[in-house]
Amino acid sequence: QVQLVESGGGLVQPGGSLKLSCAASVRNFSIYPMGWYRQAPGKQREWVASITTGGTTNYADSVKGRFTISRDSVKKTGYLQMNNLKPEDTSVYYCKWNDIWGQGSQVTVSS
Repeated sequence: QVQLVESGGGLVQPGGSLKLSCAASVRNFSIYPMGWYRQAPGKQREWVASITTGGTTNYADSVKGRFTISRDSVKKTGYLQMNNLKPEDTSVYYCKWNDIWGQGSQVTVSS
């Protein structure tokens, strides 16, 4: 059964950093792109960042310059490094591979 297991969320002060991980129990991890999305309470899920199979990255304007997406095909894991976090980054973050979603990781930015 294909699964994406996320880790790394938590509570952080404004200006702090967190790194989310998304481990995939799949055979051919490298054949699909990977993306990160987030959903704040009362809001629609929004795209945050994505990385192609060739390593090309794209970011939402709201996180550009602060977040970095990456992937390790050997470990079959995707990452989202989040720096200079702001209160408005508070959301549940989801990774996505092919049409499979992770379980979600709560990120709370608050002093």
